[in-house]
Amino acid sequence: MKGPIGRRTPFIDAIDKATGQAMYTDDYKFPNMLFVRFLRSTKSHAKIKSLDITEAESYPGVVAIATGEDLPISFGVLPTSPDETAMAVKKVRYQGEIVAAVAAETIESAQLGVEKIKIEYESITEFITPQDSLHKCEPDEQIHPHTKNNKNIHKIAELRFNEPEKEIKSASHIQTGKFKFAGVTHAFTEPHSTLAIWNRDETLTVISATQVPHYLHINLSKVLELPLHKIQVKKPSLGGGFGGKSDPFPHEMITSFLAIKTKRPVKCTFSREEVFITHHGRHPTEMSMSISCDDDGKLTALDTDIIIDGGAYGSFGVVTSYYNGVLLQGPYKIDKFGFRTQRAYTNKHQCGAMRGHGAVNPRYAVETLLDMMAYDLKIDPCELRERNFLPENSFTVGEFRITSNGIRDCINTVREKSDWDKKYGKLPFGSGLGVACGFFISGSALPILWNRYPQTVVHAKLDFDGRVVIFSGASDIGQGSDTMLVQIAAEELGIPMEYVQVEVADTKITPVDLGSYSSRVTFMVGNATKTATSNLRNEIAIAIAKEKNVSVNDLYFEDCRVITKNKSVDLSWMEAVEIAMAGRGAFLESGFYISPKLGGKFKGAGAGLSPAYSFGAFISEVNVHPKTGEVNVVKVWGAHDCGKALNPLSVEGQIEGSIHMGLGQAVSEEMWYKNGQQMNANFLDYRIPYSVDTPDMDITIIESNDPEGPYGAKEAGEGPIHPVLPSIGNAVYDAVGVRMMELPITPDKVLKKLKEKV
Repeated sequence: MKGPIGRRTPFIDAIDKATGQAMYTDDYKFPNMLFVRFLRSTKSHAKIKSLDITEAESYPGVVAIATGEDLPISFGVLPTSPDETAMAVKKVRYQGEIVAAVAAETIESAQLGVEKIKIEYESITEFITPQDSLHKCEPDEQIHPHTKNNKNIHKIAELRFNEPEKEIKSASHIQTGKFKFAGVTHAFTEPHSTLAIWNRDETLTVISATQVPHYLHINLSKVLELPLHKIQVKKPSLGGGFGGKSDPFPHEMITSFLAIKTKRPVKCTFSREEVFITHHGRHPTEMSMSISCDDDGKLTALDTDIIIDGGAYGSFGVVTSYYNGVLLQGPYKIDKFGFRTQRAYTNKHQCGAMRGHGAVNPRYAVETLLDMMAYDLKIDPCELRERNFLPENSFTVGEFRITSNGIRDCINTVREKSDWDKKYGKLPFGSGLGVACGFFISGSALPILWNRYPQTVVHAKLDFDGRVVIFSGASDIGQGSDTMLVQIAAEELGIPMEYVQVEVADTKITPVDLGSYSSRVTFMVGNATKTATSNLRNEIAIAIAKEKNVSVNDLYFEDCRVITKNKSVDLSWMEAVEIAMAGRGAFLESGFYISPKLGGKFKGAGAGLSPAYSFGAFISEVNVHPKTGEVNVVKVWGAHDCGKALNPLSVEGQIEGSIHMGLGQAVSEEMWYKNGQQMNANFLDYRIPYSVDTPDMDITIIESNDPEGPYGAKEAGEGPIHPVLPSIGNAVYDAVGVRMMELPITPDKVLKKLKEKV
């Protein structure tokens, strides 16, 4: 019987989710439970002159009220910029920021209690755009006091290698462009939700819709001044995250505080508008980029200047600032390379990590300029890219170590499947093809918190009933990591998946994992699981070898049996378990993963380092209506190098999801603001693609078998989104001859470009 690795395997939670049996945070109910609603700021930037909760405290059903003064300790996912408090303290920084919280017997009484709170503001100068924040201001006008030079600049990230600006000035072929990208959000189905219980033993249990229980655990301890061993964080089923549930959030701190204060369970579940207001999505971005090449189309330099709108707080912003630049080092070999990213604080809700973190917008710019270069040089766009691909087993100029690399197979596959050579540049006016490539990390080689702990630890326990239980702190956020754990355990032990169960994402029960972000779980947790179950298998083999007087190396685990080739030993799984447990009972083995030491010694060298990188190539076909400007994406051919597809069904789903999300940012999604207030905080006005908008998809998995990934695997969750957007933009040019330098590509922008062309 072939093991489960490499087989199309339904998720182990698929039936529960499809039938509505899966338990999400808001599904949990406890006796005597209270509900929380929030007073939110109506000002973008203002001092709090007065806050009167007297009338609210006496409102029927209200049990407790919290304000910023109750939780003054700042926090944040990155220890380098813990700039947020659970509620506004002394001043507010964006419309929608939480100012006070009311816990009551019902949601209705909590909301009515909120409406009884009286607040007065004194307005401060607002900084709505990043350009506003680049100018000096008075100290008391600064959004945060820690910013330097009286400007509201959060972070400046800059790296340069081999003076790219000099090469670009003297190069024979140069392409330069200015690009603008609207902010977009994750649009996950499940709203933010948290339930906190203060237990009789004076410990805190928090059930929350989070991607990273570990970082929430640490920040709860900090803000609540409660020892780590007194806090348990549990992630139940989670209805999508895409990066938007990676941070510790204010509502999690507040709900926990109110549970401690009232000694009752307290629940908070957001409305859809509140989810938008709490947005930590992709940064609105403006960038100027230049690329040069020689007469043969070999790239010689890349230089870019980027301004990103971070909103009122830091979130993942320091990392985002670097990722906007460093991840441009692939998939092409460019030896003269540089970037500068400025992340501005503004008086809007903060931006953070979103699928393809930091690199999606710059990838659009690179791939657009490459297409422009190919057009001017009269070189096929696929051919130009092929001439510049990084080789496998090489290093980038910034000392990223490239191991496996299937990018050539990717582009050749989509080129052939799409009939590119016969169709590109030859379709009727209004129809076109576009190509783009991508590159992304398989988990960060450096943890957010600097310590000597492994990046993940996994336990595998065997008991008398033959059941193997995998304990992991990893968070399944819909990507199928729980199924991956079961697959690997079953593969290593030669048993059916039904013998394997998981206990995951519970900081009281499971060992630490750094969470579901940066496409790290399959690579890092997969490696740790493989080690843990391999160790378990070895312990079973030692016991059997001793009893049966054979060599450990002669034992094979397959088809739910433990055998030798000559069949001198032929045991069922349960017989093997009985021998292994004789005299000691249930036992547990562990595995862990620590990334190898990577990178250079310059400042910023750690940004973007990964033990492996994924590669991909996509071609899109579009129809553009010349009279209305409407862009219809007809079909997308995608090929992604994921190393080894542990579960092809899951990998295909990730690629299809990336196409759908990339399509939305490319043609329809954007956050609208008026004087700092978001105007489309709902799914009617914020236009994600509907099912009727979704194009046909032709997905190809390319397997390069990475030497360090589990069974050769590397990432497939975020990398596939990068080529989607520019392949659509380049297809629009092939269709109607206009370059779209601003996203989303809405009809009005297309029509404007077409009129300018005439």
